[in-house]
Amino acid sequence: MRSKFQKIGLVFVGLVAGVMLSLNFSAIAQKKNVAGPLPIEELRSFADVFSAIKQGYVEPVEDKLLITHAISGMLSNLDPHSAYLDADAFKDLQVSTQGEFGGLGIEVGMEDGLVKVVSPIEDTPAFRAGVKTGDLIYKLDDTPVKGMTLNDAVKKMRGKPKTSIKLTILRKGEAKPLEITLMRDIIKVQSVKSKMIEPGYGYLRVTQFQEESAPDVVKHLDKLFKADAGKKEKDGGLKGLVLDLRNDPGGLLHGAIGVSAAFLPAGSVVVTTDGRIEDAKRKYTATGEDYLRNDGRDDFIKKLPEGARTVPLIVLVNGGSASASEIVAGALQDHKRAVVMGTQTFGKGSVQTVLPLPGKSAIKLTTARYYTPNGHSIQAKGITPDIIVEETANGGSRERVREADLDRHLVNDKEGDKAAPPKKEKVDKAVKPQDKDKSKEESHAVPFEPASKDDFQLTQAVNLLKGLNVIKR
Repeated sequence: MRSKFQKIGLVFVGLVAGVMLSLNFSAIAQKKNVAGPLPIEELRSFADVFSAIKQGYVEPVEDKLLITHAISGMLSNLDPHSAYLDADAFKDLQVSTQGEFGGLGIEVGMEDGLVKVVSPIEDTPAFRAGVKTGDLIYKLDDTPVKGMTLNDAVKKMRGKPKTSIKLTILRKGEAKPLEITLMRDIIKVQSVKSKMIEPGYGYLRVTQFQEESAPDVVKHLDKLFKADAGKKEKDGGLKGLVLDLRNDPGGLLHGAIGVSAAFLPAGSVVVTTDGRIEDAKRKYTATGEDYLRNDGRDDFIKKLPEGARTVPLIVLVNGGSASASEIVAGALQDHKRAVVMGTQTFGKGSVQTVLPLPGKSAIKLTTARYYTPNGHSIQAKGITPDIIVEETANGGSRERVREADLDRHLVNDKEGDKAAPPKKEKVDKAVKPQDKDKSKEESHAVPFEPASKDDFQLTQAVNLLKGLNVIKR
């Protein structure tokens, strides 16, 4: 029997080696001095395991399924953001960047075999039901999540609109699991919102960076400037603007570059990337070449209202601001175009490249790190605000999971693990029993709404624009 395994294994090694050599798998493998020789001994061990499963596992297993699981395992053990995308997951990724998809409305990752909520998306079933950043999803309906891949869990959470699913959630501070029943819906994410806070002061919020986010930012800026026209003696422009990137989980890189280009001088460096291959070593600037990607559309920046690049600007961030939102905050901060206010950001400073595979599947592979214009690494550290302002007037902020808390996260190559922000110590201020009850009620309450009358950080941002004192904590 063993000799039979070995024969099959050797055939399989030859097959894998031949395929890898002939396909020149992806653009990365075509680069000189990167791929290196094939690890024949390790491939032989892999083939032995493959053969043992094929011959001796208690039930028959399809070759395709075994290979898919092997690829998925390779990627998921690299870092929290590399992953195998089957045909459905790849399609979902493509659809979600357009701003409409079916599901619950949560950005998720994996931790200790459970699904961890990175961020609920505003105006979605999950957000309205009170799902919070940092929640661990323990069960989907009656099925334990432990043992599922992230793709399998996401598939189970997706479904036809108006069908329900029960999430069993483990939440820090709760003595027992919470059960939340959600109704699936078509998630239409309006990624850009705006309003006049008061005469002379505008508010602009980006909830995600999608294909149309940057053009929409220009449209909203035009609306804000026109809404305030005639209210200033000279030119009808705004006295100040708040750009809200709180709880923005990121999205498309060219969207972040386009939004940055709306506020920075043309040609300004927005972000640089560095990786092992030449394509990963890039400098992205506020030019049409980088935010339009030569897709044939008109340059929306040409429609930018006069004054958008000079209006006093505050950028609000928090621990839910990740990836593309950190790129924008870092660029505006380094160029001294804006004052960044709030709390330390998430710290996702890595680039994921999507590489299509046969069968309409793909892999999402981390290929580079992001750096601000001044060369600071975002990875596992995030953006440190110029002015630290907690979320509430009593100095409290919601505890959030950050990149540095995720298993197998990439270290900050500039500062190492010391780059990660220190854990915030909790101070027990002799909480009264009735306050504890109130706190517990608030944990189940509807999530805090940005730009509401209770938005303490926004109030402080407007105070700063007016030249008034800012309450930091």
